[in-house]
Amino acid sequence: MQAPAFIPYDENELLLGYQKRWIADESPLKIAEKSRRTGITWAEAADACLTASAAKSAGGTNHFYVGSNKEMAREFIDAVAMWARAFNKAAGEIQEELFIDDGQDGKEILTFVVYFASGFKVQALSSNPSNLRGMQGNVTIDEAAFHERLAEVLKAALALTMWGAKVRLISTHNGVENLFNDLINDSRAGKKRYSIHRITLDDACREGLFKRICQRTGKPWSQAAENQWKADLLRDTATEDDAQEEYYCVPKQSGGIYIKRVYLEQAMEAGIPILRVQAPEGFETWTDARRNGWISEWCQTELTPLMAELPDVNHCFGEDFARRGDLSVFAPMSIFPDLTKRVPFLVELWNLTYDAQRQILFFLLDNLPRFQAGAFDATGNGGYLAEAAALRYGQDAIDQVMLSEPWYREWMPKLKAEFEDGNLKIPRHQDVLDDLNKIKVVNGTPKIDKGRDEQGGGKTRHGDSAVALAMAVRASWMEGGAIEYEALPAKHNRWDVRPGQTDDDDSQPTGAW
Repeated sequence: MQAPAFIPYDENELLLGYQKRWIADESPLKIAEKSRRTGITWAEAADACLTASAAKSAGGTNHFYVGSNKEMAREFIDAVAMWARAFNKAAGEIQEELFIDDGQDGKEILTFVVYFASGFKVQALSSNPSNLRGMQGNVTIDEAAFHERLAEVLKAALALTMWGAKVRLISTHNGVENLFNDLINDSRAGKKRYSIHRITLDDACREGLFKRICQRTGKPWSQAAENQWKADLLRDTATEDDAQEEYYCVPKQSGGIYIKRVYLEQAMEAGIPILRVQAPEGFETWTDARRNGWISEWCQTELTPLMAELPDVNHCFGEDFARRGDLSVFAPMSIFPDLTKRVPFLVELWNLTYDAQRQILFFLLDNLPRFQAGAFDATGNGGYLAEAAALRYGQDAIDQVMLSEPWYREWMPKLKAEFEDGNLKIPRHQDVLDDLNKIKVVNGTPKIDKGRDEQGGGKTRHGDSAVALAMAVRASWMEGGAIEYEALPAKHNRWDVRPGQTDDDDSQPTGAW
């Protein structure tokens, strides 16, 4: 049985739409990822009542509730008794029983239980995993994300499924690094077979949560009142991250910003330039000589003055590559004797050919004082530029990075630490801030969110400067001194000039073009 995806509010119905869908889902394993106080546990009590009151031939069985405290246990059993009366099911009064807790040196634990005429019961147990040993029946683990021993409780509960029992986990989130969140992510990835029900505050209100509250309290409902009620809930929460976690099923540091804005703004320095170069219309149809000349002139005009001002300290370099749509970003980084770091400028390239990007790259790195290492995005087409740099400056000096979750897990925390420690200066610009805000924790890994920001003219941003900065930080960790090399003449043409030189300088190496 499957309930509709949306069920309008009906004041004569006891259950709201999402509660009905939860009960109707007969999956052996299911998880409710929910906002606070949306009544899923109350609906689960109804399901427990119906199951325990049914005959064995009709699928009846015991139902065990595992909460995190005594008050939750009593509340659940009270709800079961209420549902028994509402459904007119033959049940005894709530009983208190002493349960010997094996994990507490034989300590007697007070439990609450309701027996039904079917011979089955609904019983609330403590959160000690050993209490489920020898039991048979369905299991509800409430506020699962807050159980200190969730893995052990779940292991004991899952053993019951061998004989057809079902396991339900209900909880709000409690951070990204949590087994509850892992189970949800693994299930959505197809690695686990839990059925996932996600109920945010907005989802619940859409199917009548606030209307039900008004009905129960005798207050008139209006959309304005509902909007104000939600706004008050969110405003009263300590932080925005807490509000997202409590009411919108976003575990902390997951959908939220990975690096706090206060650290980013502290790192931003006014006056650090961002150079932007875009291919002119028809650029790809030009001759090689014309394209090279145009790039050379741009380098002389834009880069040469900035390169001349760079301090005589070690430098490293990070790059994020794109050919069309997104940007390629070059991020040189000065490393001072006290190990603080500063990005003296950023270069953003849009729709430039591979060769044009290589020409700008070589001009920049050839003239970067005491250049020691670079890290390049070698994923996909980025492999071309990464390989070209490795051939020119040496394999040991250039890290050709294949972006992956392990790489993000290793280097994004180091980028974050640079900001938190006040160790890095970057350009003060909204685009850079937006790019860094694209770093989100996904499945426990801080990485670039897949969404793109439109900039007009067909341009998009995809956290490009954030990746380039992470690459530069990675390069700063690479061992080695200033790179000494002699470029091969065949790799040059008359348009590759150094600061202070012109294309008429006889000392400039030349090659055929």
